[in-house]
Amino acid sequence: MTQNRSTAVSAKSLFRAIRGNRKPPETQGRLMELPQSALEKDKRRDHDFYATNQPDPIRALLAVDGDRIRECGTVWEPACGDGAMVREIRAFGMPCSASDLIDRGCPDSWQADFFTCRRSRGGAIITNPPYNLINARDGHGKWLRHTLDMPGWRYLALLLSWDWPAARANGLGAMLDQHPFSWCYLMRWKIDFTGEGSPPQRNAWFIWDRDDVRATDGSAPEPGFRWLDRLDSRQGELL
Repeated sequence: MTQNRSTAVSAKSLFRAIRGNRKPPETQGRLMELPQSALEKDKRRDHDFYATNQPDPIRALLAVDGDRIRECGTVWEPACGDGAMVREIRAFGMPCSASDLIDRGCPDSWQADFFTCRRSRGGAIITNPPYNLINARDGHGKWLRHTLDMPGWRYLALLLSWDWPAARANGLGAMLDQHPFSWCYLMRWKIDFTGEGSPPQRNAWFIWDRDDVRATDGSAPEPGFRWLDRLDSRQGELL
C-alpha cells in the first residue's frame, strides 16, 4: 500500500513538471529571462536614432509654414542625425545650424548634448527628437521641458507620433495643459523611418509659436488642427 502511494505521488509530480513546461526545451531560459519592457527596448536602435530618411515631411512643413520660419531668421536642428532634414532646410534657402549627440556625418554640424545647450542656436527649432527622451513613459517629456525653458527661439516644430500628446503620465499631460502647442499638422501619409515597409503609425508636426496671439485674454490659445498633404504644389520650389 505504501508503494502505491509513493508511485502516485511521483506520477503527480511528473505531471506538474510536464504541464508547467509546455514550451519547447530550446526556448526555455531565454525570452523568459527578460521582462517585456527590456525586450522592447532591446529592439530599438542606439540613442533611439530613426532617421527622417524621406524628404516629404520637412518639405511639406516648409511649404505651409515657410514664410513664418523665414521670419525667425535661422533654424536649429538639434538632433540632426545624418543631415536629412538639414539638407532640405538649407535647400529652401534658410541658414540652418545642426548638432547631435553623436556625429553621424551631417555636413557642417557639431557634436553636442542637447541638454547642455542653454540657449537656442536659431530663431526656429525644427527636429525629429529621440522619442525615448520626449515620450511620457521613458523620457517623461524631458526634451520638451528643456526646450520650453530655453530662450532664443520663436517657432518650434517637433515631428512625433500622432498619439504622443494623448499621454498624461509622468507629468507630460500637465505640461501640455500648461504649455499647449499652437497647432499640429496631421500627415495624410505614413513615414517609413526604418525602411522596412508597412510603417505602423501616423505622424504629425507639433508646432509651438511664441508669437501666436489668437487668445485675446492673455491665456494660452487652444491648439489648432490642420491637415498636411504629402504632395503640395509649393513643394516644387524645393526640388
